[in-house]
Amino acid sequence: MQARIGKQLIKTLVSQAKPYEVRDTHFKGFILRVQPSGVMSYVYEYTRGKRITLGKVNAFQSPDQARDKAKEYLADFLSGNDPAILKKSVKAHNFSAYITNVYEPWFKANRKSSKTTLTTLKIKFPELNSKKLSEITVLTVERWQTARLKQVKPATVNRELVCLKAALSKAIEWGLIKEHPLKAVKKSKEDRLAKVRYLSLDEEKCLRTALYERDERIRLERVKANQWRKDRNYDLLPDFGKVTYVDHLYPMVLLAVNTGLRRGELFNLQWQDIDFDQKNLTVVGETTKSGSTRHVPLNDEAFKVLKDWYKQAEFELVFPNANGQRLDNIKTSWGNLLRQAKIDSFRFHDLRHHFASRLVMSGVDLNTVRELLGHSDLKMTLRYAHLAPEHKAAAVAKLNGG
Repeated sequence: MQARIGKQLIKTLVSQAKPYEVRDTHFKGFILRVQPSGVMSYVYEYTRGKRITLGKVNAFQSPDQARDKAKEYLADFLSGNDPAILKKSVKAHNFSAYITNVYEPWFKANRKSSKTTLTTLKIKFPELNSKKLSEITVLTVERWQTARLKQVKPATVNRELVCLKAALSKAIEWGLIKEHPLKAVKKSKEDRLAKVRYLSLDEEKCLRTALYERDERIRLERVKANQWRKDRNYDLLPDFGKVTYVDHLYPMVLLAVNTGLRRGELFNLQWQDIDFDQKNLTVVGETTKSGSTRHVPLNDEAFKVLKDWYKQAEFELVFPNANGQRLDNIKTSWGNLLRQAKIDSFRFHDLRHHFASRLVMSGVDLNTVRELLGHSDLKMTLRYAHLAPEHKAAAVAKLNGG
């Protein structure tokens, strides 16, 4: 039997001695199965000979809701995953299997940056790995939270918790669990106005010196290497004496110091985003944390750095790896640079704080700093307010002689 499956049709159907099916004329493969007992269920046949039970009719608000569920399974199938296997995997296995077999393929296809989040889900919740999704409880996660707070800062715990909650929210959307098990889990208290790490004048001088000395050392090593190759009639390596920078690190650090771009934004930056005529760069919304495009003016140093670096450009990305692809990290080179500069407890991300701190200490208002950093609201920017105490002093001074 074929018909448009809707609420009115369902009201007219009656059970028979044997099970029978109604195939939807609106969405191919969408089926209503009626049992002799009168129980009705939605079924989706996503390819010839393969079908999956969506659930009983009373489990959905309407046939359209069940139809939408079928479309999700179709999307899984078209992306190369067998919906029946995925559903069986989630029911039979655990949190670890869900993250690896279900959530990871979807996340990689739909999110800009997936590596950090997926790594967090795979290694930061060992207590959950063997548990079924339905077995994850508030108590289990709060115990993890308590133990984790002894190891890292509350802000880190909160970021990891957000990853976990988001993964379980998708499980609800996909019908793998009925309700969110972590609704009652609260974030750890954190001081959002805590002092931020930025470079002192001496530290910045040391960092710049270390960058220069690193480039000079690599140039000298290249000269020696080419002399060795020349003596043996080998092809010579590119001559670093003819370029301004030996690799991406020096210009990348200087650009971060002068623009406050996040590391990922630097990795994604393309030459088409640089306007040398207007002396600004555009951080495209698709590559930003907030999803909003912003425009950052280039000061004299940033402009010169990019001009010089552009002379060496071979690819569309401003800071590509050796093969022209997107960089994924600079952990080793950055760590070595800090050791050479003798700077402790300073992350690459802290260059962003350094940029903002210098602006505030120079008298730039917080809203302008917010716009340059790309913060969606002023709350995040307020962490730098203590660096401009003069407005508070001026306020309380009005009470003098009162």
